[in-house]
Amino acid sequence: MQVLAVPTLDHLDRMTDSTGLIQHAIYGIPRRESGYTTDDNARALRLCARLSRHHADQRMLTRVAIYLSFLEFARRANSGFHNYLGYDRRWLDSGGCGDCQGQAVRALAEVLGSGLPDDHRDLARELIDSVRPALADLRSLRAQAYVILAWGHLWAMGIKDIEPLESIAWFAAQRLVESFERSRRPDWPWFESRMTYANAVLPHALFAAAKRWPAEAFGSVASQTFDFLDRMTTCESAGEPVFSPIGSDGWYSHGETKAIYDQQPVEAATMAEAAIAVFHLSGDERQLSIFNRARDWFHGGNTLKQSLGDPRSGACFDGLHPSRVNRNQGAESTLAYLWVEFQAAELRGERGDDAVGVTVSA
Repeated sequence: MQVLAVPTLDHLDRMTDSTGLIQHAIYGIPRRESGYTTDDNARALRLCARLSRHHADQRMLTRVAIYLSFLEFARRANSGFHNYLGYDRRWLDSGGCGDCQGQAVRALAEVLGSGLPDDHRDLARELIDSVRPALADLRSLRAQAYVILAWGHLWAMGIKDIEPLESIAWFAAQRLVESFERSRRPDWPWFESRMTYANAVLPHALFAAAKRWPAEAFGSVASQTFDFLDRMTTCESAGEPVFSPIGSDGWYSHGETKAIYDQQPVEAATMAEAAIAVFHLSGDERQLSIFNRARDWFHGGNTLKQSLGDPRSGACFDGLHPSRVNRNQGAESTLAYLWVEFQAAELRGERGDDAVGVTVSA
């Protein structure tokens, strides 16, 4: 597989203004009428906070400050975060969706566990503490998974005074196991009666929980479901296995036919990230093959043999339709691509490749 440097953040910068990251694009041009979302700005914050470990220059700190400021602005008076902000800076929702709460806390955990300036980390902790009551009431399985992953990162980084969040994470992991027990069938070891979006975050979260609580059923359920997801999202193309995620045009319900299209970049990103987590947990080299298949999806290793990621600009097309790519390059897609490329660079560095370097635009 070709080794690529992490692409520039040129397109991310193009999509970002003084308010935050604009949600959608028309081709490669920001679509201002789409406004902003908290979950996209959270993803951008998480990426840039992680990149700041390697590039703690003023431009990177400015990016972090913009996205962190957006999350502070999104904080609701009672609890939780708003999600949809119009281009006129007016909130379009009364209360954000569950997933955006989890995405926001995961990004804030990245800041809190980083070497960013004290005021950045202090604000991240304040925001996590202020929305904690809302986290305990989350019902979305994916939102709960994001909270587990947020806590898992803080625990792995040795951050102190996170016991209240740990309690929420433990109950969230128990609920994931309970969902698995209700939904599983002999031919369907899964958390729900159908597979939809960002599927890999569910087993990924339980792998994180299993590190802390190995005596619980978390690790067993994580292994069963991740193996099943890998089987359901791998197909043969020209005699080679390729990543073929669950399509958003119909999803995949138990007993029905899997939707092949439209394939979304977030599926490849979450699958790649879960595989790396399992590799670090188990040392199983097979997980690197899963990671490589998911990453190759961006570079033409997919059912259409079409590249979606552009290393020259750091942009990514919004998905695969039955006969073509979606040529718009929105925030979620671009961040999915950038995160996977950064993980690939980190992995090469961990494995002793002297040629590895994380390169971002100056």
